[in-house]
Amino acid sequence: MKKLLIYLTEYRKETVLGPLFKLLEASFELFVPLVIASMIDSGIALGDKQHICRMCLILVLLCFVGFGCAVTAQFFAARAAAGFAKKVKRALFDNIQKLSYTDIDNVGTSAMITRMTSDINQAQQGVNLTIRLLLRSPFVVFGAMFMAFTISVRLSLIFLVTIILLFLVVFLIMNWSIPGYGRIQKSLDSLLNLTRENHTGVRVIRAFSLEEKEKERFDKNNEELLKLQNLVGAVTALMNPVTFLILNFAVAFLIYRGAFSVNAGDLTQGQVVALYNYMSQILVELIKFANLILTVTKAIASGDRIQEMLEMKSSMEDGTDTFFEQTDEHIQFKNVSMRYSGDSEDSLEGLDISIKRGEKIGVIGGTGSGKTTLINLIPRFYDVREGKLIIDGKDVRQYRLDALRERIGIVPQKAVLFHGTIRENLRWGKSDATDEEIYRALSIAQAKEIVDGKEGGLNYVVAQGGKNFSGGQRQRLTIARALVRRPEILILDDSASALDYLTDKKLREAISSMEDAPTTFIVSQRASAVLDCDRIIVLDDGKVMGIGTNDELLVSCETYREIYDSQYKKEGAV
Repeated sequence: MKKLLIYLTEYRKETVLGPLFKLLEASFELFVPLVIASMIDSGIALGDKQHICRMCLILVLLCFVGFGCAVTAQFFAARAAAGFAKKVKRALFDNIQKLSYTDIDNVGTSAMITRMTSDINQAQQGVNLTIRLLLRSPFVVFGAMFMAFTISVRLSLIFLVTIILLFLVVFLIMNWSIPGYGRIQKSLDSLLNLTRENHTGVRVIRAFSLEEKEKERFDKNNEELLKLQNLVGAVTALMNPVTFLILNFAVAFLIYRGAFSVNAGDLTQGQVVALYNYMSQILVELIKFANLILTVTKAIASGDRIQEMLEMKSSMEDGTDTFFEQTDEHIQFKNVSMRYSGDSEDSLEGLDISIKRGEKIGVIGGTGSGKTTLINLIPRFYDVREGKLIIDGKDVRQYRLDALRERIGIVPQKAVLFHGTIRENLRWGKSDATDEEIYRALSIAQAKEIVDGKEGGLNYVVAQGGKNFSGGQRQRLTIARALVRRPEILILDDSASALDYLTDKKLREAISSMEDAPTTFIVSQRASAVLDCDRIIVLDDGKVMGIGTNDELLVSCETYREIYDSQYKKEGAV
């Protein structure tokens, strides 16, 4: 949590002026019991109405000045806390963007969302209350004790014993609560992950009539979180009752001893009232301080989780090279094996292939055969475990990631569009793309009629996730987005699965006829999608079963022949 305070450096003025105005407010508040004591002893007791009026005016003045200081302090505290949260969110989001796919897989999406939302909100609230109360409450407590000593040293010992007991209680509860709130946030991660899975997979859940089972899973996780919150809450809830108990005993004892002092003539009635008011101030401030401790405890637990994420460095070291040679051997896989973090077996094993510039490569295989794993190595979403992946004569790990990925157009399995206009979505591929370039990409992707059929054309607003487009339309628009940047390498990861055969054929023909056609990878489970590829890589359980043209593989590769026959021969297509 301490390292997060660097994000307050731009708000030094607010973090200084906020507590300063709170101390000014507290200083004025400490004079109030003395004014009341003077009003009782010199005004009411002697019947001096003018003195009473003067004291009343002083009380009103102290009230307004204190109010002005309090409002100013609140403003500075809120401004500093909001700015702190903004900067932490920006830094956290920036760091998450730098993490590799492996790191993101290990952390989990739900954990990252919790840190970006709930944890940062807790930290913001902690900073806000700390600026307002961290100095004010101890200042009032010790200030009231000092003022009490100026009235009666003997009775002020009650204040000293009370404060020591209260700080002991606060320390013990805080020491137990910080780890407890950390466990609560982790449990919240798990619950959020379950909720996210249910929301994204709601259609599947309903299709299999598993609503009740998922409710039971949610209730179980929710109950575990509730028990943990109740346990931690029960301990932290002791803060206020124990504080009240100690302070009320102290007040009762103070009044009891004060009565004897008044009877003995050692103190006046006004002084006893002043001592009582100081004890009340201590009561109020320590309750505030106890609540501050609870909030800060949560903030520290959340801050540690945020700091952990901010300190997480990508397991993938970035390269330094930005220069690409135009070699004929565009991409080379040399004995490449890849394994996902935590797996005991390779997802891709012993791949050896050399791909020429402009060549069209098909990648086919059953579910889980390693098709997506293979193409994820090219833009370096994951690193190889063994062997080398060479692009333009250099190991892909030598290139800077941004320079590498700028030369690659990727269309993932799941077509994702973002809220905004069609033009804004397509400019993700190239930020300064002209409308002419956009329409050229749309024509190749067989998506021009989609845009022409929408009111406003390129200005048509895309709903979040592209929900106002069909699956096939989303796929064609994402293909156009990749083509806008005129990539040297184009990766189509099963990106035409929602297209009919005719549209799919036209799309492949349009890509092949492009000027300076990119080196293209077509990943599919459909043999028809890869028939006209220069070469086809056949994968099965992470291993290469064959590499060659369609005709060659029908003769030499049994796995490919089975896939081909299952889709053509049984339907009488050949």
